[in-house]
Amino acid sequence: MDLTMDDTAKRRDLRKMKLVAAGFLVFATAVYLFASWQETRGAGGWVGWVGWVGYVRTAAEAGMVGALADWFAVTALFRHPLRIPIPHTAIIPRKKDQLGASLGEFVGTNFLVPDVVVSKLHSVRVPERLGAWVAHPANAERITAEAAAVLRGAVAVLRDEDVQQVIDATIVRKLVDQQWGPPLGALLGQVLADGKHRKMVDLICDRAYDWVLVNHDTVVRVVSQQAPTWSPRFLDDMLADKLHREVLDFARAVRDDENHQMRKAVDKFLAEFAHDLQHDPATAARAEAVKQQILEHPEVQKLAASAWGTAKRMILDAVEDPASELRLRVRDGIIAWGGRLAGDDAVRSKVDGWLEDALRYVVRNYAKEITGVITDTVARWDAQETSRKIELQVGRDLQFIRINGTVVGSLAGLAIYGFSQLLFG
Repeated sequence: MDLTMDDTAKRRDLRKMKLVAAGFLVFATAVYLFASWQETRGAGGWVGWVGWVGYVRTAAEAGMVGALADWFAVTALFRHPLRIPIPHTAIIPRKKDQLGASLGEFVGTNFLVPDVVVSKLHSVRVPERLGAWVAHPANAERITAEAAAVLRGAVAVLRDEDVQQVIDATIVRKLVDQQWGPPLGALLGQVLADGKHRKMVDLICDRAYDWVLVNHDTVVRVVSQQAPTWSPRFLDDMLADKLHREVLDFARAVRDDENHQMRKAVDKFLAEFAHDLQHDPATAARAEAVKQQILEHPEVQKLAASAWGTAKRMILDAVEDPASELRLRVRDGIIAWGGRLAGDDAVRSKVDGWLEDALRYVVRNYAKEITGVITDTVARWDAQETSRKIELQVGRDLQFIRINGTVVGSLAGLAIYGFSQLLFG
């Protein structure tokens, strides 16, 4: 255990207090020796100071005893006094593991209790304070930047080959193994039931009419190519014009009439096709063949292979740029969430409930593991270093026990001596 600057200051204060406590013992000893010397010379009789030597000597003697007794008691906590292995001394080094276990048990019994932890959680108002902190734009920007750094690191660590294998195993393989016919049929049936296909039909009818309108020459050329060689040219042109007008009128009618038979025929065809995709094996098999052709197409395989590379570049570009749409949206979302958390009682109550449930679960199931950290940590400490470390923390205050022992011992000795003089003197 390396000493910190605070530990160094505490060691210096501890040494000073040890010297002060020792000074009280030295002073009591000096007074005792002086009083004993005066007593041998006959000083302090009932003439003059009325027997002062006896009182002083007894007080000093009792102070010495108190100082030595308390020195022994304080020292015995951390080491063997005078390095003599007296029983029941060096208590902390010898009982270190038991103290760690007792401390862990004390914490588990008195602090890691669901009701105590939940009460403390409610008192600190975590959701409200967290929401206020998160809603601040600077803090939201910091959270966004940290999240971007984490995402950037995660994306950079991933190997492209490993990600591609995962994509092939989870996405491409799923597409290959999954039948397309029934899901597509169900989707198409739902689209038809909702009528969402009508806009697509309207668009096709509009485009068909526009194409017929501007492609008169194409119709004329097709008719001329299909007409017999002996047919006069003017007759072919008249037939082509007639055919173009008929086709144009038909396309206009289909476009303008939502209940046109052609539209109804398209709806009927699509409904039958959706049904066949789900229930007709032959149609489902043809859908599977189309699926295989699509997935085996070189362009599709190339797209699947480059999907991760494209996504990776997009993610990296987005997280690197503080003004990117992704980061701005994330930051705005964090600010909005923080505002709701700080100002909405319902949201706070919900988050409080989540936290309470989580803490109760952790305390109920992992209290022993948490207190075990204390026990295991203390068990790993060196006994002598632990004793010195604890002495640095509380040793200065314990020196006052030695000082008080000297003072209280002197007063007690003085009182006992004075009382005995009154009774038997």
